[in-house]
Amino acid sequence: MKTILERLNDIAGTAFEKAGYDPKYGQVKVSDRPDLCQYQCNGAMAAAKQYHKAPIQIAGDVVEGMNIYDAFESVEAVNPGFINMNLNPEFLAEVVQEMSEDERLGVPVPEHPKTIVVDYGGANVAKPLHVGHLRPATIGESVKRICAFAGHKVIGDVHLGDWGLQIGLIITELKKRQPELPYFDESFSGEYPKEAPFTISDLEEIYPTASARSKEDEAFRTEAEENTRKLQSGYEPYMAIWRHIMEVSVADLKKNYDRLDVHFDLWKGESDVESYIPDMIEDLKNKGLAHESEGALVVDVTEEGDAKELPPCIILKSNGATLYATTDLATIIEREKLYQPDQIIYVADKRQSLHFTQVFRVAKKAELIDEDAELIHIGFGTMNGPDGSPFKTRDGGILRLENLHAQIVDEVKQKMSENRDYGEEELAKIADKVGLAALKYGDLSNQASKDYIFDVTRFASFEGNTGPYILYTIVRIGSVLSKFTDEGGRIDEDEPLLPPIGESESELYRTLTGFPMMVEGAYRELAPHKVCQYVYALSEAFNHFYHDTKILAEPDEDRKNSYLRLIMLVQKVLKKGIDLLGFESPTKM
Repeated sequence: MKTILERLNDIAGTAFEKAGYDPKYGQVKVSDRPDLCQYQCNGAMAAAKQYHKAPIQIAGDVVEGMNIYDAFESVEAVNPGFINMNLNPEFLAEVVQEMSEDERLGVPVPEHPKTIVVDYGGANVAKPLHVGHLRPATIGESVKRICAFAGHKVIGDVHLGDWGLQIGLIITELKKRQPELPYFDESFSGEYPKEAPFTISDLEEIYPTASARSKEDEAFRTEAEENTRKLQSGYEPYMAIWRHIMEVSVADLKKNYDRLDVHFDLWKGESDVESYIPDMIEDLKNKGLAHESEGALVVDVTEEGDAKELPPCIILKSNGATLYATTDLATIIEREKLYQPDQIIYVADKRQSLHFTQVFRVAKKAELIDEDAELIHIGFGTMNGPDGSPFKTRDGGILRLENLHAQIVDEVKQKMSENRDYGEEELAKIADKVGLAALKYGDLSNQASKDYIFDVTRFASFEGNTGPYILYTIVRIGSVLSKFTDEGGRIDEDEPLLPPIGESESELYRTLTGFPMMVEGAYRELAPHKVCQYVYALSEAFNHFYHDTKILAEPDEDRKNSYLRLIMLVQKVLKKGIDLLGFESPTKM
């Protein structure tokens, strides 16, 4: 089905054309002044330059052709050349009725669906998820869901950091602590143990210790770098340790991502593309793109038109070790081979923008991916504490993500306990869902590129623009519907929706019609915050309608049935909205 703006554009475009003007000027938008009209067209202002007429004269000509349509309750030309429109309630009801009958809620299926890879998560093995992993996880999961609902084939890849210096550091530290292990005995010729010589808790202590030691002990760091090189060269004893690290780490990561309702189609890492690197390097050399600079192998990426010269992309370090750029380029080769993506979307800190600019330019120059494929970096800002600096624990350490999640769930529990009595088990289940909504909505409601203050108290509030408020609205609708059916009522879903009769009902209808356009915009701009804006606006519109209307006490049975069908649709749209954000609602709060 066509969106309401597409329908209005068709009408306005036809009216412009019949009046002797280019139909391209018939672009309609939601009014900037809702106190004056619901929709507006400003095309006459632009057309005035082409046709050398006063905008108000052009607008008047066009309005004559628009008045014949039943879609409008009123349409008028207003100085200096605006076309103001208010919709006929019958037309509005028809649009919403079609939306309610469409399983996709009015969101069209694209004629040519794309294949999209979303690279998000970016966790490093052997390290716990911390607050810095919240944004790539929540933004990436939402972007993946938005693209999929927009009708595209989407593949989510966690893209683990599993092949870099952190592995060499762990191996070196482990050797110092347990030199008797067979991995460090060059004469050992048997099978290596199946059980890992460490737990996830051990790794979480080993890595930071090794990292700190490498900054103070140059010999230790040199050894760690050499062990990294040996691992990347396929040295079997260190490969065995690496496999232990992967098994222990991935099990823990999956558990923690599941708690966040974040799910990946692929659990690939840098190590998966190691086999592509030698041929890739030879290809870059053969094409005359890669050359030596101070012992390293680099590719120049500065292009004509750049405001300043960009540093070259380093492919191999002087000691032959690979870098993130190396594995990112090899990953592009693998994705092109396996999926032929139309887009690859990377969700990563905006401070990595130079890295992605370098990688994307090398990939295009070297023709590692189809020339029409898009490589996109969604650069997100930092999540800061109340003092405006990056979020930390009270003692200044990095806060684990599961602890942040627990903090906000505890805040929700406290708020719920103040208002109602719940059994402990029921309270825990509800608070877990509401807490996750508070956490994710608090993050996603901010434009991805912006830094923001993470305020646990505000995000867990049941009032205002928060996740719990959206969930409370969904539960409130469910409560009205349940009360009606519990008392023996039956909703006739075959009866059409009646035209709205009050301003709050009309506003609710109009807000509903914006859902398909919101999905289109959120997909086009890869912007989950647009979903947040919409579900908040729809929740506000419903709650105004709820307070203005005695839904269950309505004496007119047809009108009551229409009200109930209307709020069923609102609940369905809100549930789809929060699904796009990556959380779900409880049945009671």
